[in-house]
Amino acid sequence: MQPVWIRELTSHRGPSSGPLAGVPFGIKDNIDLAGVPTTAACPSLDTPAAATATAVQRLIDAGAVPAGKTNMDQFATGLVGTRSPYGACHSVADPARVSGGSSSGSAVAVASGLVPLALGTDTAGSGRVPAAFNGIVGIKPTRGLISTRGVLPACRSLDCVTTFTRTVAEGREALEVLAGFDAADPWSRPQPPRLPVEVAARPRVIGIPSGDLDLSDEYRPLWEQARKHAATVAHLVPIDISAFLDTAKLLYQGPWVAERFGAFGDLLGLDGVDPTVRSIVAPGRDVTGADVFAGLDRLAALRQVTAAVWYDIDALLLPVAPLHPTLASVAADPIGVNSRLGTYTNFVNLLDLCAVAVPAGPAFGVQLIAPAFADRQLLDLAARWCGEPVPAAPVPAGSALVAVAGAHLTGLPLNPQLLALGATLEYRARTSPGYRLYQLTPQRPGLVRTGDGPSLPVEVWRLSEQALGALLCTIPAPLGLGAVHLDDGSTVPGFLAEAHGTRDAPDITASGGWRSHLRDQGSCR
Repeated sequence: MQPVWIRELTSHRGPSSGPLAGVPFGIKDNIDLAGVPTTAACPSLDTPAAATATAVQRLIDAGAVPAGKTNMDQFATGLVGTRSPYGACHSVADPARVSGGSSSGSAVAVASGLVPLALGTDTAGSGRVPAAFNGIVGIKPTRGLISTRGVLPACRSLDCVTTFTRTVAEGREALEVLAGFDAADPWSRPQPPRLPVEVAARPRVIGIPSGDLDLSDEYRPLWEQARKHAATVAHLVPIDISAFLDTAKLLYQGPWVAERFGAFGDLLGLDGVDPTVRSIVAPGRDVTGADVFAGLDRLAALRQVTAAVWYDIDALLLPVAPLHPTLASVAADPIGVNSRLGTYTNFVNLLDLCAVAVPAGPAFGVQLIAPAFADRQLLDLAARWCGEPVPAAPVPAGSALVAVAGAHLTGLPLNPQLLALGATLEYRARTSPGYRLYQLTPQRPGLVRTGDGPSLPVEVWRLSEQALGALLCTIPAPLGLGAVHLDDGSTVPGFLAEAHGTRDAPDITASGGWRSHLRDQGSCR
């Protein structure tokens, strides 16, 4: 039998009613439950916890029942699931292959049917890698959306409490219970009253890597199948992910290892500490203040580069891991194999993104990644991926839609006009074929339906009917509002140019859209 449970529980029960009434759940053993030791897979830590972690208490208050503390890579340092004195977990798909970590026991407990829900944590990918290797759903929320009070930290500024479930709907239900501001947690953040400006209410565009990926031979065909499936879920846009991958290297090759040492470096001398964990974390003692600020500067530069990606896409699709290693290969090279597993996961918390891992083949998972606080919209996309129903979003009474193709796009100079009118980004879309784009002035394009052009990108914004009228008054000739036909067969009001007004204007259709044209000209404005 797999060493999934560090400790089974029978005495902790919440109310008999609530949205999760009677649902048993597992708790990764770096998360506190009052009266039960939190070992973090180090048996020397045997003092019972004085209080229950906020996340666990929220589940209990919703009627869920703690079933056990689950095995893990010690001190949440690992993506393999083998760094535990309680024994190594293996994938439910293959006993010769790793379960993934560090939330190994939680993932295996759900995948094997022991519980329908388990809590994990994710600093470098620990809530996604074991989900992928065990064919389940792993939700890594926005940092601070779920309180980490009562979690033994690995890297406090990056740590997230995560969920493992068999379906997106079950994960969504758990997230609704778990999310909430905790004033006693200095890293907690409330959900903003409005979505960030670049987050669409209805995600329709997925970015996929434009270059080759470092995947094992067995994963390459599965990734190609996933790309084909993605095209049935959303429109695909090729994205250069090099800055994301450069960010991922900072987690262990940069100064953040010092934060791990600060979190539990004083415990490295205890009996039972895994030698690989000690060898990874101990060098954090020697990181200087200058190293830290150099790392923060580098991260800021990479964050600025990657931020521009979210103007074009709703989510980024990547494999969770580049390979599924055997237990034997990890034993032969415990650090090298583990490092490779974080190739596509390590950057997510550093860049303040949210993510969800979904199954995409035998012991192969992909992840959908989006900006902070796009969690619920990302789950809608994940539900479509998995063929699950997507909850209908309410449509505000008295509202209207408007399609924009130029200077009103997100992040461009006239976008503040929309924001000032209370508009919100509803979805990214493309016109039906038959449109052309002209440069009317250096700052504005003109979209014209000519019948002989391609499909071009637009954004569809929602605003009140009164605000739409106010917007109309700001539009200079030869621009105006007219019917814009979209490639899904729908029609919405949008910015169009009168044909006579474009007679002497340069045709910039070949650029692929106004934002692409600005990039070609060396300007993002």
